[in-house]
Amino acid sequence: MTLQAKLDAFRADFIAGKPPYNTPPEIHPIMARATAELIASSLAERALKVGDQAPAFSLNDADGKPVASKDLLARGPLIITFYRGAWCPYCNMELQALQDELPAFLAAGASLIAISPQLAASSRKSQRTNHLTFPILHDAGNEVAAAFGVRYSLPDYLVELYASRKNDLPATNGDDSWTLPMPSRYVIAQDGTIVYAEVNPDYTRRPEPHDMLAVL
Repeated sequence: MTLQAKLDAFRADFIAGKPPYNTPPEIHPIMARATAELIASSLAERALKVGDQAPAFSLNDADGKPVASKDLLARGPLIITFYRGAWCPYCNMELQALQDELPAFLAAGASLIAISPQLAASSRKSQRTNHLTFPILHDAGNEVAAAFGVRYSLPDYLVELYASRKNDLPATNGDDSWTLPMPSRYVIAQDGTIVYAEVNPDYTRRPEPHDMLAVL
């Protein structure tokens, strides 16, 4: 089954209110409105694209160790996925799919990292739960996401919904900005040029990991 097929099946169960989420039907129009508004904003079209130069960065991994993009690129191409957080089931399914494809990425000489605003404790939980062997780096305030053009602010009504569902992003991320990265996937060549870019304002849509192998 493809990653998107798994996401679609999960979404159908989520909207139907099935366990373990047991979502009330009134929340779905609110979430759909936020997604529609983000799509209409055209923010995704203004994000960095193929042919652009990727910004350099250094972020800490879940153990507090700094990881610099220049060091990873010195070894080969770099795959980046922007990860909203451990609270997002769609994101976790994507990380699992990337982990499944990791041997092929490594065989092609590439490194794989996830970049997330969540604090280290949540990243360690993500790595354990999803059985990840690649790092999740902490992007405080979504500053690196902003440099790639994929950071956005949640509208007030969605902040209200998240708070009512006890999804406390300020506590999870260590800042009160209520910003997130749009789900995004990049491949960066060793000279820093972006050679693959997928940015989707609809968090339920994710590209297939194997699509990057031809680029690598």
